[in-house]
Amino acid sequence: MGTRIADSIRERIEQMIVTGEFADGERLDEVKLAEQFGVSRTPLREAFQSLAASGLLTLEARRGAFIRHPDFVELVEMFEVMAELEAMCGFRAARHVTESQMAAIAKTIEACEIAISAADFDEYYRENEKFHHLVYEASGNRFLAREAARLHKRLQPYRRLQLRATGRMPQSMREHRDVFAALERNDPKAAATALRQHVAIQGERFNDLMASYRQMAALKTG
Repeated sequence: MGTRIADSIRERIEQMIVTGEFADGERLDEVKLAEQFGVSRTPLREAFQSLAASGLLTLEARRGAFIRHPDFVELVEMFEVMAELEAMCGFRAARHVTESQMAAIAKTIEACEIAISAADFDEYYRENEKFHHLVYEASGNRFLAREAARLHKRLQPYRRLQLRATGRMPQSMREHRDVFAALERNDPKAAATALRQHVAIQGERFNDLMASYRQMAALKTG
């Protein structure tokens, strides 16, 4: 239960950070946030640790947690690397994926479709995350899977944010189906291309999406 609370708080703070509600370098007030979320400081600090691992916070001993906004160039570079890691995972997965892994991947696709029907962005992202991690595991290379998962976690808030762009969630679903079809055919090149394009599209759209959300945040706080 405690972990679930910490995850919920992390997602809420993530949203506040990437939509510009906190300034770069701003110190987070633990007392104020604990009151705002109606929780003790323990799950809040767990959320801070997770956000620090994602690169959104810097934790300083005896000083607290400070917001860190990656600049746009850094984010684009991370998305470029993520696209290549995903492509590599897809290429290898098409050769090594097992029937049980395909069945698990198929379940995430079904769950994503249900989330789309319910217009549930958060549930879609959770199932989307499972989909990607299953592909990483299916690559059969544990080091590659760990590195892909590590960068995926770093980009998590931005990938989640992009799903709220108009039409992005159904498009993401179509891209997942393309990846699944390539894996079913045991087609490494098609799987690699589908995953590379799936992630690269996110990176290309990031600038406009971030600008629109920052504008919305400014309207809310102005």
